[in-house]
Amino acid sequence: MVSRFLLLILVALVVGCTSKPPSNKDNICKIFTEKRGWYKDSKKASRRWGTDISVMMSFMYQESSFMARAKPPRKKILWVIPGPRPASAYGFAQATDETWRAYRRSTGRGGADRNDFGDAIDFIGWYNDQSQRKNKISKSDAYHLYLAYHEGQGGFARRTFKNKQWLKNIATKVSKRSGVYRAQLDKCEAKFNKGFFRRLFS
Repeated sequence: MVSRFLLLILVALVVGCTSKPPSNKDNICKIFTEKRGWYKDSKKASRRWGTDISVMMSFMYQESSFMARAKPPRKKILWVIPGPRPASAYGFAQATDETWRAYRRSTGRGGADRNDFGDAIDFIGWYNDQSQRKNKISKSDAYHLYLAYHEGQGGFARRTFKNKQWLKNIATKVSKRSGVYRAQLDKCEAKFNKGFFRRLFS
């Protein structure tokens, strides 16, 4: 009985540690240093879908601040009472139920979870690939890719973002952050491409 109780505590601690966002979200080198495995997952998604790591990570920063179980805030009823959430968005990438199902069907990754970093970063790469195919957006164009990510590819085609200055401002922030992330990564990426023992003594 005691051993089972201790096991439950250990599992809770492990889950808590893995879901905790990085301590310095503004420096991609420090993110990948703190979160072992995230660089490998990001590089894999980048190679698979053709979107730069810096672009995908800037999307994730904006969408969830790297919180594994992030959800949109609830609407307020009479300014006080918590009401329903505005969308089914969930996880690192804030993917909705419907879009996540489409991702699973399209990629054959039926066991993918939105609160798993590797699955979420792959989803962002997949979605940007879809935006490139459907909307002809360059995979290096973080600004327009983010507008399509937020509005959907159909919404982007209809230019539903046209009168949403607040959204354009956010897309500008995402684009600028991707540039900062890329400049930072240029200085440290070689370290993450080394083997474990070479990293240990570098």
